[in-house]
Amino acid sequence: MESQARQISLVPPVDGRQSETALAIARGTARLLRSLGFSCISELPLPSGRRADLVALNERGEIWIVEIKSSVEDLRADQKWQDYRAHCDRLFFAFTQDLPCEIFPEQTGLIVADAYGAHMHCEAPEHRLPAPTRKLMTVRFAMAAAQRINRLIDPQGHTVEF
Repeated sequence: MESQARQISLVPPVDGRQSETALAIARGTARLLRSLGFSCISELPLPSGRRADLVALNERGEIWIVEIKSSVEDLRADQKWQDYRAHCDRLFFAFTQDLPCEIFPEQTGLIVADAYGAHMHCEAPEHRLPAPTRKLMTVRFAMAAAQRINRLIDPQGHTVEF
């Protein structure tokens, strides 16, 4: 039997920034994105200095950002969501069925989610990224994913956060 010291958790610890509702929305949304052929990474720092709740990348190189909103107050307090558009082909909000769709900006897609799954309420308009931005975002996505895997394999190793 493997010793406790050698066991590695495949799920990173919760960092405390997200509410239980936000974590549930993220989980269900990630399941939807995987079913659509995307790989996701959460809390990805963007070149602008912002941090995206979920960034999804598919084999065609499409990049979607999903901003998670757990309450009306959460949306009202967020003035930074428009900055995300410069880093993705499509921008979505994900939220619980308890929130009205009408409160979200028209130029974004909407995903209704809970801890077990999600559905696309409406598609986001496409705004194709310029090639240099796409390359930068793809590299950031890959580097962050690799760093997270490395931390699972070697938790005491030195890492650089992307």
